[in-house]
Amino acid sequence: MTMEHTSMGEVVVIGLGPGNSEWITPEASEELARATDVVGYSTYVKRVPEIPGQRRHLSDNKVEAVRAAMALDMARRGSRVAVVSSGDPGVFAMAAAVLETADDDQWRDVPVRIVPGMTAAQAVASRVGAPLGHDFGMVSLSDRLKPWDVVVKRVRALAGADMAFAVYNPASKSRRWQVGALRDIVLEFQKPDTPVIVARAVGSADESVTVTTLAELDPDVVDMRTMLIVGASTTHVYDGPDGRRVFTARHYEAPATDD
Repeated sequence: MTMEHTSMGEVVVIGLGPGNSEWITPEASEELARATDVVGYSTYVKRVPEIPGQRRHLSDNKVEAVRAAMALDMARRGSRVAVVSSGDPGVFAMAAAVLETADDDQWRDVPVRIVPGMTAAQAVASRVGAPLGHDFGMVSLSDRLKPWDVVVKRVRALAGADMAFAVYNPASKSRRWQVGALRDIVLEFQKPDTPVIVARAVGSADESVTVTTLAELDPDVVDMRTMLIVGASTTHVYDGPDGRRVFTARHYEAPATDD
């Protein structure tokens, strides 16, 4: 009696960029074309061009661990599985979910590779200039996977360190008060005229980008397709021929001396 042998496949976690097809890297496109299966949140899978014979597995956005286990199982049985995320898969996305799920005896020998993509923070920053031009941070305002007091602690640390930072997942249909809370926390450390970029659906036909301030930030305009970038004391705004320009300086003024 002979045993049927199935060669091991692999899981490739791919970043699709923030939305514009031009922001998908050539490496990501090549990996998508080679995949036998594409796995991901339905919105992201629909962004992938259909290839005859390639299987597509669409799921809800709240079942990351289930999605990761399915991909690893298919790879164990010989499939080349592309797990897709928007932006960069290593930034609040599927790379961590796949690697965490794979940290188990049943999955640990399955090959997993990560293919980077442009982050939403990079795309938003480029629309106004260079608000993340110096030291910066990234924080998710969602308390679905971590307690709100942890979010508060991290926002305080960023604002207290006088760093510009990008805010992922600032609001949703059910989470409406967190943006106002964010504004109030940052105002404990920064001036009311600190620049804030409110960017919605960057890279899509619905894109809108507004430069405002902490004092004038309106939480009601923020939804699940919005990203915020909160400036620091060294973030500057001025008017250029192509609109408002924002940059965070890469240098600090020298301290005053008595000489």
